[in-house]
Order: sequence, then structure tokens, then C-alpha cells
Amino acid sequence: MNLYSRSLAEATDGQGPVRVGLVGAGKFGSMFLAQVPTSPGLEVVAIADLSTERVRSACTNVGWSDARIGKVRFTSDALDMIASPDIDVIVEATGHPSAGIRHARAAIAAGKHIVMVNVEADVLAGPLLARQAEAAGVVYSLAYGDQPALICEMVDWARTCGFEVVAAGKGTKYLPIFHTSTPDTVWHYRGVDPEDARKGGMNAQMFNSFIDGTKSGIEMAAVANATGLAPAPDGLRFPPASAEKLAQVLSEKNLHHRGQVEVVSSVERDGSTVPNNLRWGVYVVFAAPNAYTERCFREYGVESDETGTLAALHRPFHLIGLELNVSIFSAALRGETTGCPKGFVADVVATAKRDIKAGETLDGEGGYLVWGKLMPAADSLAIGGLPIGLAHGIRMKRAVAAGQSVTWDDVEIDDGDEAYRFRKEMEQAFA
Repeated sequence: MNLYSRSLAEATDGQGPVRVGLVGAGKFGSMFLAQVPTSPGLEVVAIADLSTERVRSACTNVGWSDARIGKVRFTSDALDMIASPDIDVIVEATGHPSAGIRHARAAIAAGKHIVMVNVEADVLAGPLLARQAEAAGVVYSLAYGDQPALICEMVDWARTCGFEVVAAGKGTKYLPIFHTSTPDTVWHYRGVDPEDARKGGMNAQMFNSFIDGTKSGIEMAAVANATGLAPAPDGLRFPPASAEKLAQVLSEKNLHHRGQVEVVSSVERDGSTVPNNLRWGVYVVFAAPNAYTERCFREYGVESDETGTLAALHRPFHLIGLELNVSIFSAALRGETTGCPKGFVADVVATAKRDIKAGETLDGEGGYLVWGKLMPAADSLAIGGLPIGLAHGIRMKRAVAAGQSVTWDDVEIDDGDEAYRFRKEMEQAFA
């Protein structure tokens, strides 16, 4: 609750602002940059992106003055920027799993805190990255503003108050047919005019990862690995639920187990909208530890389940990159994370959208061939599941039927690939 005063002190007491290097200036990065001019105690020193001209335009578009733009180093060499001695915190916002691992390892080696917006990389190998960061004396953190970090905060709040966490997660729009969605069908399922999507520069494959269930799986895996809450063995169930009915829908009778990550749908299975849904929000369901607490729930108007023992707290929306400063200041000023993997609890495995033939090449998250299914990490290891973060540009050795998990044995692996080797090291370290 004192981050703002701490940031003001940094700006005025002579120590200087927290110096940030941003890798990747897409939507999330641009939202963060929009807040920088009104954030005392924070300075963006450098921005690395494959297109420096696009980044300069992004800075102008979010309202930066020419003078502010002139103070920033723009580069296409992220590793060189990360090694710069005048940066305290690296923000990795590329969304590319292999690049994210490479950049995070470089930041840790350079003794810099790393805020991992790139949840795809975190789910692929975050537990090992976090362990290495701790050994190096730096912070490895999920990004505040993104749903996983906000969920982790709510889980921490509940546990700090002495409540057992029964379920935690987020909302999204979901129908079972979405698992077969491709970049050709995404705008229909999202309810977006294709021409509006084109004019807005919306990437069909990226947005399709939100529709087909992959992003939900990735984000819940990040929460599971950070909090110890576990997924159901059959993955996410996406039950429809309004904000008022979270405790009822996510009660023990409807969950696989207490202490579960789950995503609730903003639409019923017939496609009708759930009133007061949580499509953009996050939640935690928690249990009263005794009869007196249950009575307090009633006395203070807390919405509970039919037993009176479960209650829920929710946040109806998240502001993505507009909230990222919380992670940056937490890391630099407090040495604390806003969510960090503690173990390998959950994994996201490439799952066939249709029958896939031998010789076909996987096109990754949000593509035409596979979606990412959440499952317990132990189950993923047992079947040799191919992580969705590595299911791009890999050739199939044998056919896989629609709905089946893709395994390491099904694909041609480049044993020299850095991300593959680091992932296998993570599996060995945490299995």
C-alpha cells in the first residue's frame, strides 16, 4: 500500500528513478508505455523490438512527447539491451516462448529483475527460471495487470486472512466448439466484424488463442504453478457463472477437488449471455474456517453458497499493461514478486483440433492444428506431452487423431534447440 510513496521518494531523494528496459512493444507494452509519463520514480531507458520504427510510432501514439522519445534508446538487439548497466528491471513482453526464456536467462545472468509478461514462456519453463533468479538474488515475477498475477494476489489475500482457497481463476467467453476454432473462424466466434479486425490490425492467430481455450489453459497453469492450486485431471470445465453465483457454481459439489483453478464462462452452453458475467475479470472462492466466520458472512451481506460456508470475491475487469508499474516497483523497491512459480503443478499440452497427418508442420498457439489443454504436470510427464509453447514449426512423425494429446514421440525434435533443452532441464529438476 506504500508503493506510490516509495516511488515518489525514489524520484526526489537523489537515488534516481527505477530504470526499465522493455522487450517487445505490442499491445501490452504500449499500454505500459502510456502510463510512463504520469509515473514518478520510473524511467524507460531502452526499448528492444524487431521494428524500432514501429516502436517509435507506438510511443507517439500513446502520447509521448518528442523530448521523452528522444531520451530512449531504441534497438532491435534485445540481448545487448539487457546487458546494459543502466537498467534495473527488464520487462519481457514479446509473447514468444523461446525468446522469453532466452531473454529471462540473460536478465538473470546480468543481475537484473525480470517481469515476465510472456506467460507462454513462464508456463513452458518458469519454475526453473524462478529458481535461477532466486539463486542470483534477483526477482522473477508475473506481470501485474495480467490476470494470473491478479489471481495470485487474491489467493494470497484469502490465505493471509486465514481462509482456505477452494477455487480461483478468471472469466472468458467459452463454448465447446471453440476448441476447433482457427484463424479463419475466430472473428465469428468473438463477434467481431472481419473488416473491423483488419482495420484495427488485429492478429487472427493471436486472438484465436484466446477463443480456442489455449490462453485460458496457459494462464491457469501459471496460477497453479505460483499458488499450488491444481487443475482437474480432465482440464478446464468452463462452467457458466455470474459474479453473484461464483460460490454456488464453484462449490465442492461441482469441483473435482478443493483448491482448484477454473475458468468460468460468460455464456451459457446455448450461447446466451450470462447476466453480470465475469468475462474480463478474476475471482477467488474461499471457505469460512468456523461457525463464527459463517455468521459474519451473513451479518455483512456476503454472498455465499447454500451451506453458508463458501464466499467469493471478484474483480470485474483487468487493465493489463496499464497496471504493470505495480510489478516493476514491487521488484525494484521491495524485492518482491507479484506472482512467481514455486513448483511444476500444471502444464499445457498441444491437443489436436482435427486429425493431423504425419508430415504436417504444427503452427503453434492459436493456429489451425492444435490448441493447448491444461492438465496436471504429473499427467503431462506421464504421457510425454508436447508443451504448447514448443508446438510451432515442428514436423509430425506420425498421425494424431482429433482430440488427442500430441507427445514428444509424435514429432521431430531438434535436440539442439535452446528452449527444448531448457524445458527438459526444468522437467528433470521438478519431476
